[in-house]
Amino acid sequence: MKHLPKHLQPRWRYLAVAVETWPDADIGRRAFQRELWYAGQNLLGDPGSADADLRLLRYDVAEGTGGAIVRVRRGEVEAARAALACVDEVNGHPIGLRLTGVSGSVDAASESYLGDPAGSSTQEEVTFEGADHPAHRRDGAVDVETPTGWLGATVHDCE
Repeated sequence: MKHLPKHLQPRWRYLAVAVETWPDADIGRRAFQRELWYAGQNLLGDPGSADADLRLLRYDVAEGTGGAIVRVRRGEVEAARAALACVDEVNGHPIGLRLTGVSGSVDAASESYLGDPAGSSTQEEVTFEGADHPAHRRDGAVDVETPTGWLGATVHDCE
């Protein structure tokens, strides 16, 4: 099969997505890709989802934070942004997604918008509601592990 001429080849845009979830959430690449496809199909329908062609290229999430690069056809960026906004849970774990930028190449999206996708997270004991609990502190936010599950707090709540 012959290659298409350059002017007929599909053009792509790459979305840099910041990912945040609870520190103990086990969200794998396949599960995230599946939810991305379901969100695109549910929001855009079969033809719209096929036009956008959402594809997860890079995925790196550790200790609740990280980043992803999503490939989408040029001209379908707004539809892809809407589909990303529909993803709120993966494998029963709540997830927060924030589009940090759009680029014409994978390297530019990764360098310009994600930087170090793993971020910095420290684990320590914090005093919350009069008792000591294990917690993960990152960028001014504190995820406190309580007997009933994880609780999002700020540094001021734990002092």
